[in-house]
Amino acid sequence: MNEVISKDGTSISFDRVGQGPAVILVDGAFCYQGFGPSEPLARRLKQDFTVFAYDRRGRGNSGNTLPYSVDREIEDIDALIKEAGGSACVCGISSGAVLSLEAAARCKGIKKLALYEPPFITDSSHAPLPDNYLPQLNELITSNRRDNAVKLFMKTMGAPDLFVGMMRLMPSWRELREVAHTLPYDITIVKDYQRGKPLTVQQWNSLSIPMLLLTGSKSPAWMQHSMSALANAFPKARHQTLEGQAHDVKPRVLAPVLIEFFKD
Repeated sequence: MNEVISKDGTSISFDRVGQGPAVILVDGAFCYQGFGPSEPLARRLKQDFTVFAYDRRGRGNSGNTLPYSVDREIEDIDALIKEAGGSACVCGISSGAVLSLEAAARCKGIKKLALYEPPFITDSSHAPLPDNYLPQLNELITSNRRDNAVKLFMKTMGAPDLFVGMMRLMPSWRELREVAHTLPYDITIVKDYQRGKPLTVQQWNSLSIPMLLLTGSKSPAWMQHSMSALANAFPKARHQTLEGQAHDVKPRVLAPVLIEFFKD
């Protein structure tokens, strides 16, 4: 395990495996090196790339300097790019895809960008994020009602009540609870893009790097629509649907697509 010090002094833990051009993996909500797709995805990419899988701040072995801001998370990615030698390809998943997109517009050294299902809500196919949602989530975390925070987050993202109830009986619920305090971070990243309004991309207009926009064929309609909206905003980007995949994309399916794109 390695660490890099971000601009604000926060220690960011990462694992570096493989040889070749650098690839940085940016996780979504709940995920970190020990839980989620990054570690198995890194194993599948390491034959072709030097892969940086890291714990976003507040998760795993990384620090959690407060107050939180999206700017600090972008600085974390920038510190990893510098650690990689000044340039890297980046793959972001879910809220990590939104974070990666923001970073690409502001960080030098990102050569290519792959995004899997940034959770934009761009039309009426999904209810917009309520205005009081982030304060409500923060209140649950402050009062140490982590189970309720996880449940609220999952239901807001569209998980059925039965699924949430089953998850609470599984061992993985403990991992979800442990990182529940970072859920407001993810909501801070995505909230302005979950209003049920058409996507605007003025803040990303400077982007000219190659982009790969990915969605799963089994993902809900609102995510399909959001990826179509993003593809329309970046007509030069490659837009691809992964058959049989949902929002929890399988590393064995994602890896070959990334290898082809990043090596191209």
